Formats: sequence, C-alpha cells, structure tokens
Amino acid sequence: MPVGRKYDSISIMEQAPATPLPRKISDQPRVEPATIEDLPALTELVMELFAHSGDFSPDRSTQERGLQLILEQPSRGRIFVLRTDHRIIGMVNLLFTISTARGGFVILMEDVVIHPDHRRLGYGSMLVKYVIDFARQKDFKRITLLTDRISAESQNFFHQLGFEYSNMIPMRLILD
Repeated sequence: MPVGRKYDSISIMEQAPATPLPRKISDQPRVEPATIEDLPALTELVMELFAHSGDFSPDRSTQERGLQLILEQPSRGRIFVLRTDHRIIGMVNLLFTISTARGGFVILMEDVVIHPDHRRLGYGSMLVKYVIDFARQKDFKRITLLTDRISAESQNFFHQLGFEYSNMIPMRLILD
C-alpha cells in the first residue's frame, strides 16, 4: 500500500515494505558511546594499555571502578568505543573540566587504545577524529592529552591529528 509524505509541498509516494527488512550485519567498525554493559571489554582494553605503561600498574578492580564512575556520571565525562557487530576493538576516555585560561569547558583525553589485533588500520585516527568533532559540536575549548614520553610513535600519531606540544609539563602527587 502506498504511503504518502510531504516535503516542501511535494508529495512523494513510496511503497511500504510488506515485511520488515532484515538488519544488515556489518563488521565495519563504528564509534558509539559506551554503555555499562561494555564495562568488561573496556576494562580489558585499559589493562592492555597499562601493561605497557611505565607510569601505571594494571589493577583490574581499580581500572573497572574508574571506568564505571565515568559511565555512571556522564556530566563528568564520556567513553566512546569503536565497535563492530561482534566486539569492541577500541576506546577513548574523555573527562570534562573547566579552564580559566580558555574560559569554558575543556576535555582531558585519556586511554586512547585500539586492540592489538586491529592496530595500524586507521581505527585510532577514526576514534580521535570522532572526539575532535564531538568537542567542536559541544563547544569545548581545548582537548588535552598525556602520551608516553618515550613513545615517539605515539607522539607523532597525535601530532598528525593536530595536537601540539605545550610549554606545560605534567606533574603528579599520588594521594592513595
């Protein structure tokens, strides 16, 4: 049975399908907001990332608790995942704060990680470009990230996406 719709006073007739079309299964990665159901996969990715870091020691319960805090409180940040129909292959963690220097909201980007089986395929760039678009759409004033000092490859990756070195240096005081 024809179904009519109006667009700018032009009637367009189209045939309504008799039965719903099956959803196409695609293994093409797509970026989506993470959900609490993604927590086990996110924890695995962060564990993989921290296993190769000089600054952090992986601790499953600590990483899971941190990820859960972000997922449960979207006003503090977001986690975006790169997913196929079958699994999560990458993630990025964004934390929101306010900068007096920029006079508005800014992002601290952490935990940019792609599963080792899917690296060097452009997925990291896909994920970071998504974050940049998100930040622009939401009127964030800056994205700051920390990358490994000893990894020229990591620094080059972010530089190619428009990130620049800052005159600021990170310093930490661990309280626990």
